[in-house]
Amino acid sequence: MEILDIKVTNGPNYWSVKRHKLVVMLLDIGELEQRPTNKIPGFSDRIQALLPTMYSHRCSEGVEGGFWKRVIEGTWMGHVIEHIALEIQTLAGMEVGFGRTRDAGREGLYHVVFSYYEAKAGVYAAKAAVRIAEALIDSETYDLEYDIQKLREIREEERLGPSTGSIVEEAIRRKIPYIRLNRHSLVQLGYGINQKRVRATIASTTGSIAVEIACDKEETKNLLEAAQIPVPKGTIVYDDIELERAINKIGYPLVTKPIDGNHGKGATTGINNWDDAVRGLQAAKKYSRGVICEKFIKGLDHRILVINYRFVAAALRTPAAITSDGVHSIQELIDITNKDPRRGYGHEKVLTSIKIDDFTMNILTEKGLTLDSILPKGQELWLKPTANLSTGGTATDVTDLVHPANVFMAERIAKIIGLDICGIDIMAPDLSTPITENGGAVLEVNAAPGFRMHIEPTEGIPRNVAEPVIDMLYPPGATARIPIIAVSGTNGKTTTTRLIAHIVKQMGHKVGYTTTDGIYIQNRLMMSGDCTGPVSAEFVLKDPTVDFAVLECARGGILRAGLGFHNCDVAVVTNVAADHLGLQGIDSLEKLARVKSVAARTVFPNGYAILNADDDLVYGMKEDVHCNVALFSMDPENPRIRAHCAEGGIAAVYDKDHYLCIMKGTWKIRVEKAANIPLTFNGKAEFNVANTLGAILACFVRDFKIEDIRQALQTFVPSPAQTPGRLNMFQFKNYTVMLDYAHNAHGMHAIGKLVSKIDAGKKVGIIAGVGDRRDEDTIELAEEAAKVFDEIIIRQDKNLRGKTDREIIDLLTIGIKNIKPDCVIHVIPKESEAIDFAIKHAEKDSFITIISDVVPDALEQVKKLREDEEESFGREAARA
Repeated sequence: MEILDIKVTNGPNYWSVKRHKLVVMLLDIGELEQRPTNKIPGFSDRIQALLPTMYSHRCSEGVEGGFWKRVIEGTWMGHVIEHIALEIQTLAGMEVGFGRTRDAGREGLYHVVFSYYEAKAGVYAAKAAVRIAEALIDSETYDLEYDIQKLREIREEERLGPSTGSIVEEAIRRKIPYIRLNRHSLVQLGYGINQKRVRATIASTTGSIAVEIACDKEETKNLLEAAQIPVPKGTIVYDDIELERAINKIGYPLVTKPIDGNHGKGATTGINNWDDAVRGLQAAKKYSRGVICEKFIKGLDHRILVINYRFVAAALRTPAAITSDGVHSIQELIDITNKDPRRGYGHEKVLTSIKIDDFTMNILTEKGLTLDSILPKGQELWLKPTANLSTGGTATDVTDLVHPANVFMAERIAKIIGLDICGIDIMAPDLSTPITENGGAVLEVNAAPGFRMHIEPTEGIPRNVAEPVIDMLYPPGATARIPIIAVSGTNGKTTTTRLIAHIVKQMGHKVGYTTTDGIYIQNRLMMSGDCTGPVSAEFVLKDPTVDFAVLECARGGILRAGLGFHNCDVAVVTNVAADHLGLQGIDSLEKLARVKSVAARTVFPNGYAILNADDDLVYGMKEDVHCNVALFSMDPENPRIRAHCAEGGIAAVYDKDHYLCIMKGTWKIRVEKAANIPLTFNGKAEFNVANTLGAILACFVRDFKIEDIRQALQTFVPSPAQTPGRLNMFQFKNYTVMLDYAHNAHGMHAIGKLVSKIDAGKKVGIIAGVGDRRDEDTIELAEEAAKVFDEIIIRQDKNLRGKTDREIIDLLTIGIKNIKPDCVIHVIPKESEAIDFAIKHAEKDSFITIISDVVPDALEQVKKLREDEEESFGREAARA
């Protein structure tokens, strides 16, 4: 078997608009196409022995054991690998369950699709599943535990921590979108100007001064002490001399800890003699130059959590510990404890497995013990100096037991420090009485406090402490989103996107939009090139200045990684025509339409899918969407439009009087006459009339006023500035040059209809074929060109994409000759030279159409040639 390709989606995609996180593996199973599982001796027994937990896989049978039945009856290896990839992720603590395997267009070739928890883990699972299947086929032993542990490690390395993860999960529950901004814990909630950020449990609302104060333990202590908050007596020391002075002043028992430490790093507790004090000083100095030396407060370790200056939760924390049974050694008791099903690797379960580290060994050494020691029955031994859950500690929820005086104190502390998300460490016998009465004290105030002890306590009630964080960031009435209009289809996407963005901008919005030309923020080009994929969409949605997004969504990005957003408010689908067929498993118009429909299928229920009623495949998408539908058509008598409007629907049509109109039920609203809309070239550019209909409909359903839409249409002029590479006209003295990006037969047909309406002495076209298109598509493109041009110049794209230049030229020549056997053909591979040739040999009153590959370069060349002509005529006029 051979893995030919692996893609990872993270948004609505061709395979599913609901399941965004999918691995799509293109797998060639080779000769195994002739050997389903029932023809591989012993395969069923071996896979059940290696992965017995797969009994739970129901598969198409719909009952437990369903997958085993399929294996016994006979299924293909791609299907088996799909299930193995799901199972090994689940065994590694990543619950995933969606998968499907589909043939990819030829015998033995399959798309194996399955969900993942973390992308890198999903890719590893894909490759490991193939290895496992091959071992099972060959009856070889396989170390499954190695892969599962590797997956655990990848998960812990890649995943959001439990605290940040809980905030993100709460946001998802409220349908607040999020974007992970780095591979660590920095996350954006919401889009554009309505975004908020969190990193761990520090929010964009958290003051930096407050964080600095909390990180400076001595400063925190001074502020609390000045506010009459009980804190341990102590001081900062830097060396042995100052340590001795502090001990003489404070007395034993002591605690030493780094002045800016966290998570218990470098802390030593219960110091009762000089040697231990020195060791504590050195341990703390590994993390900071200054060391806090303070009185050791006896009691239990508690954590109070305050969010938005309100008490939220409290927990009693206990360090990792064992209780002796008088039989087993310390090492054996640790191993027994770790077998608790609640314990796991990292943060995968409620409790973390206990690891033996330097802290553990130091504790044993101080007590004269080793890992082989057997303690008296009933004796408890703490294995860590601090009660962190990440080192194996436990937590008990005590939220309902906290005395009102302690609640008041905690909320007051948060205000004193200025932390809107605040963790307060208190050492006290309990929190049910005021700590001012039971001898307790506040040890620390923490920025970025961990949530795990509250959301998954070992004992007691779990508390959804992420909820008040989201309440703080997005109080009632606040929105996390900005409006999104998505534009999809084969041709016309870029022009439609630009026109919608122009209208939206005229309405006073700060617009970000993506096109095949680049990314624009408020009409400023931020990035050039084809920017129609999910990364480009996220670029716009991450921009804090944007309050409205218009996003072009192309086939390639959807197939490669899915959409860069989960839902949109409006989606426009312009048309579906043959283009890129045969690539990435999309070998029919029906499959291509499925790709193009992805954006429409993500529209919110109260939003609109804007569909082309003149295109059967686009019109058919209305059956798959779960939102309102509005239609547009070039034919005002289109029966689909009539039926839609008769039911009270909204539509846009081009009427017989050449007006672009909105139909609302039985009412017609004339928006503007084509002659007054520069983009339509007085109605001659019918494809741009259709694009404009889709655009005005998208804006109308967003409640934009007709008069505002009309004014915007009048000011949107096709030009290199507003529509680069789309019907850019250049008037030379004796001839006209038009530059466009039409790159398929459908686009060439549309250009041909426009050119056929232009009065010119001779019509010259510069065209090219693309190597990754089907032969018939290249021939058809040339046929459309031959229908309108008197003379054709064949050039080549910079990237031939799989075919030789000769192959492409021959296909284009065949197409041209099919329609016009005597057509004059020139072959000039380099685009710049082809343009120079066309203009140098241009006849009076001729019309030259340049179908460009690299639009910016071609635009600059044509503009320079026109400038040269103007300068030449200027010099001649001056001499005259």
